[in-house]
Amino acid sequence: MTFLRFLNWAARASMAALVMSAATGTLAQEAPRVKFVTSAGNFTVEVYPDKAPKTVANFLQYVKDKHYDGTIFHRVIDNFMVQGGGFDPTYAQKPTRPPVPLEAGNGLKNDLGTIAMARTSDPNSATAQFFINVKDNVRLNAPSPDGFGYTVFGKVVSGAEVIQKIKGAPTGAGGPFPSDVPKTTILITSATLEKKP
Repeated sequence: MTFLRFLNWAARASMAALVMSAATGTLAQEAPRVKFVTSAGNFTVEVYPDKAPKTVANFLQYVKDKHYDGTIFHRVIDNFMVQGGGFDPTYAQKPTRPPVPLEAGNGLKNDLGTIAMARTSDPNSATAQFFINVKDNVRLNAPSPDGFGYTVFGKVVSGAEVIQKIKGAPTGAGGPFPSDVPKTTILITSATLEKKP
């Protein structure tokens, strides 16, 4: 992403709620927000239960259960996405609830600044891990090359500069992962629901 485009994204972040509200038909004041406090800085995401009801309910339950507190961003790929929410700093995977069904065909796209659910090759395998797109990832939209796509359920509405910092972190091997792990741990200290659904 060019620096100019990043500045444009950061400037738009505060208006993202209004833009997404128009797209989803949800009033901005009704959309739940989650604030992430991390070792790289803070950012806030807004989620859209009218577009991905099961995914959002699942995500917010993990937030309420404090699942994300003490997890790391374990997969960071510049010009693609940053992924976290599943492992602690020792790379121990946190236990999860049963997976949620895929809701990728909801009209929301894997565009710059959106948050989506990570999954395996099984389209209905998403549990707690999420990723934030750091570019427009058209190939992740439904139907994607694997035929299913990845469920977008919200967008970063503040702290775009923090995501920019995370995506630029030097990476290498870490724990069971041969690559893409930040060399300096990026810890999620807390994820807190700012606005109740």
